[in-house]
Amino acid sequence: MSTINYNETIPNNVNLSEDKTLQRALEHWQPNYLNWWRDMGPNGSLNHDVYLRTAINVTPEGWAHFGHVKMPEYRWGIFLAQAEENRKINFGESKGRDAWQDVPGEHRANLRRIIVTQGDTEPASVEQQRHLGLTAPSQYDLRNLFQINVEEGRHLWAMVYLLHKYFGRDGREEAEALLQRNSGDQDKPRILEAFNEETPDWLAFYMFTYFTDRDGKFQLNALAESGFDPLSRTCRFMLTEEAHHMFVGESGISRVIQRTCEVMRTFGIEDPEQVRAKGVIDLPTIQRYLNFHFSVTIDLFGADQSSNAANFYTSGLKGRYEETKRDDDHLLKGQSYRILEVAGGSLVEREVPMLNALNEVLRDDFIRDSVAGVGRWNRVIEKAGINFRLSTPHKAFNRHIGGFANMRISPEGQVISEAEWLSKVRHWLPSEEDRAYVASLMGRVIEPGKMANWIAPPPVGINRQPIDFEYVRFN
Repeated sequence: MSTINYNETIPNNVNLSEDKTLQRALEHWQPNYLNWWRDMGPNGSLNHDVYLRTAINVTPEGWAHFGHVKMPEYRWGIFLAQAEENRKINFGESKGRDAWQDVPGEHRANLRRIIVTQGDTEPASVEQQRHLGLTAPSQYDLRNLFQINVEEGRHLWAMVYLLHKYFGRDGREEAEALLQRNSGDQDKPRILEAFNEETPDWLAFYMFTYFTDRDGKFQLNALAESGFDPLSRTCRFMLTEEAHHMFVGESGISRVIQRTCEVMRTFGIEDPEQVRAKGVIDLPTIQRYLNFHFSVTIDLFGADQSSNAANFYTSGLKGRYEETKRDDDHLLKGQSYRILEVAGGSLVEREVPMLNALNEVLRDDFIRDSVAGVGRWNRVIEKAGINFRLSTPHKAFNRHIGGFANMRISPEGQVISEAEWLSKVRHWLPSEEDRAYVASLMGRVIEPGKMANWIAPPPVGINRQPIDFEYVRFN
């Protein structure tokens, strides 16, 4: 079914009404979700009418409807991409067999773990961003924040559906726990450390949506290859929504850079303190934010070598990014991959079995994709005629997971001493003063078409609307 039924309490395209037990269980979970949204969702947004897109179809043609929706009356639901007829498993020991329509008993624990971990990231990002609406630089940006928030909420629904339908009592308990953990909570934090970090300002938000939502793109693509067909179909549709989240990040940073460059050219200044005095964000501070969010995000891919990643692949549960486009046997036994480690005071390459290095394979795919976007930011700086270039730091820099955990590596990839790290870290990562300065710029702008001083307007509006369209109606 490609069309989504909005006549039911829970919108869906999975014929939910035909499974009364499942329907009742999810309708029991729904009030708890709405309570969580009111308590932990976007702060102060309950009476706003927001110009949101809502999925009405899971095919690419005309899949979304745009219109003002009162929050939290957004219709969250369960949407799976269309089934592929006679779909096969494309990798691992079950390669060539029919894709599973139910959970194979021997993979039950691992599949549940994968789904819970992915599901936990979705409400976490909403919690991390819940205060940002109070300091939005424009109505356009406020609307984009809310769009991301409601879609992350829907992605939570996607994982909760799988838990309820395929994992019985264990799944129902896991679904409840997804609402009980909270980002940054001392007693019940989110599973992955990056989702317990604060997102205190809009520069951090743009970096998060560029880098951390890009991690989501790669993780979801790897899960979309899964031999468990319901998970694959769920992730394929989630990817349709995820693209906008990364667009918000890439375009947001681009607009910040554009405004900074405009001020630098207008006043003929380059010194960061002089740039700050004009109320915009200096380029070295943007680089430090980039370094932080890049390094935190690549930790999300896990340890450089992982037996779990090997087991997930061999079992057919989680593939590689664009698995079917790769020209190999899709078994990987006997194949190797080069990873980095520290030896003799420097970084050296070492070959390890590829199956054990699949986290690193996905991390490297992510890094290549991230670098391309940074290149587009640099073209904004080049066009302004300013001699400054942004760059991603070395992948060993500022790591807290894997072989480089807590090792001191410079952004250029040099192994350094603790003393040198302490003397230079404020030039590499945002300092308290950096964050305080950026925070000082965060003042809410809600007049249609107006922008905060530190960011340029977007080139086009949402869904062909003008920039000064009333994206949010404040009631």
